Amino acid sequence: MLKGVFVKNTPFIGVTIAWNQAVQNPAFILDTGFTGDLQVTPNIAKELGLTVTAVTPVTIADGKTVQMQTALAIAAMEGATNLVTVQISNSMPLAGIGLLTKFNYKTTVDCKYRAVTLERVS
Repeated sequence: MLKGVFVKNTPFIGVTIAWNQAVQNPAFILDTGFTGDLQVTPNIAKELGLTVTAVTPVTIADGKTVQMQTALAIAAMEGATNLVTVQISNSMPLAGIGLLTKFNYKTTVDCKYRAVTLERVS
């Protein structure tokens, strides 16, 4: 089981992301409205040496559609790894529903007690 933290009213979780020989451990905002896997900043993408594999249209929270670069990376959580699609954006790093699905996590965001838990289910 993984635990996240709340900073003000925003839930964060830890995800290790790697490509080639580079590894990063940024704090990701847990965004249940984001259907993708991960979103990282251009700086994180550069430090990991990610190679842009596509530019795809993405609908963002305000309803606008923008073109966003995507790349592949390896994500690790609790000793398990998966190939994930990473969107590259000047916004904050995000972890989405796609990532949680790939790792088979049941996620609880308890706003009253300011707790985030991720439990792997079979």
